[in-house]
Amino acid sequence: MSRPTAAVATAADWSEVVALRTRVFVEEQGVPPEVEQDAADATAVHAVARDDAGRVVATGRLLERDGRAVVGRMAVDAAVRGAGHGAAVLGVLHREALARGLTEVELHAQVSARGFYERAGYTAVGGEYEEAGIVHVTMRLLLGHGARGT
Repeated sequence: MSRPTAAVATAADWSEVVALRTRVFVEEQGVPPEVEQDAADATAVHAVARDDAGRVVATGRLLERDGRAVVGRMAVDAAVRGAGHGAAVLGVLHREALARGLTEVELHAQVSARGFYERAGYTAVGGEYEEAGIVHVTMRLLLGHGARGT
């Protein structure tokens, strides 16, 4: 298998993005479907990574809120977790943030994914809390200061 790469998603990728997010968040994690998709999807920058067969196996989105980049909806197919697809998506989102002049990134990490984000240079800010029935922690990163994949 080749080293995972990712790219900014196009409209043609949207059905695969929705299918992956539904598998991961709704079916696997029990997030209500009406919570998983929201109005921010329409204005977000989405990134995707594909497997060697061309299927979308990882995705995430980037929003701008109060002058800060906000990464969210990071989803990786269970079959390829740990293979670098999520890191490739995060790298694209970091580059897109920098291209927009945003140097601080914030995300709400599921506690089970905290180590993944720490390896990417993120630091936890504050305590744990529940979102959509799952324990999360807010994490932040200053791009260009230890960020991987930028």
